[in-house]
Amino acid sequence: MSKTAIIVLSWNGAEDTLACLASLAKVESPEFTTLLVDNGSTDGTVAHVRRAFPQVEILELPKNLGFAGGNNAGFRSLKGRGFDGVIFLNNDTVVDPGFLQPLIDELQKPWVGIAAPKILYMDDPSRIWFAGGVLEPATGLIEHTGIRQPDGPRFDVPEPVWYATGCCLAMRCRDFEAVGGFDERFRMYGEDVDLSIKARKRGLVIMYQPASRIWHRVSASSGGEMNLGKQLRKSGAAMTLFAKHGMIGGLVLYPLLLPFRALRGLLLFQLFRRAKKEEPDDSKGSDT
Repeated sequence: MSKTAIIVLSWNGAEDTLACLASLAKVESPEFTTLLVDNGSTDGTVAHVRRAFPQVEILELPKNLGFAGGNNAGFRSLKGRGFDGVIFLNNDTVVDPGFLQPLIDELQKPWVGIAAPKILYMDDPSRIWFAGGVLEPATGLIEHTGIRQPDGPRFDVPEPVWYATGCCLAMRCRDFEAVGGFDERFRMYGEDVDLSIKARKRGLVIMYQPASRIWHRVSASSGGEMNLGKQLRKSGAAMTLFAKHGMIGGLVLYPLLLPFRALRGLLLFQLFRRAKKEEPDDSKGSDT
């Protein structure tokens, strides 16, 4: 793959965006083009980026088009420039200097449609946020593999997975265009799983590649993922996904099983917080 673009989508959060771009500036070969797609930020993000990273291309959108709309607009702006591959990257991430090559290597395999990195918590970098994705159409289960678990050898094996997360995923441009890009009916959540399903329907594999690593600024211990509003938006996106792809079992069982899964998630989260409190605080040093 001779020419790659990395699309970083931003909406406010200038500090996060600058940290993300700073990490991209340290990325080792191969060469790539960074495109910042700004979704109508009002916090001066674009001006800050122009001063700090004049080499970064910027697409300013007049309003917030959402995750799918913003990324699709960025991709359309690249057409006709000879890009072979595209990586979609959240602005609240930082990347390892060697994150790019393993993803590009996966896309050299004609059967791989999407490549996804190992994603760790930025505030707890020894813990997994994403090490693959599981989707059970019969029951409507959608969940990240390994979330909040300590990183270890079992998460170091490249393998096909059900879906990639939109936090960071890599595709050949021709495949992204062939599946119609991100479905903009998903304003928030679900568009990455939908994209993965569309790629799978074309006979392509979604590959988890842990040699590529990034860190995501989402707290492992704050409970933000348990937020009621967020869960309701995710649930709505899931039902849209099941209806679109004819997953009747998911449509029927997802709402029935949701209270039990929410309770299970809450219990696991509380157990995780308790375990974190019992961990020794190495920052205090030794008394001897």
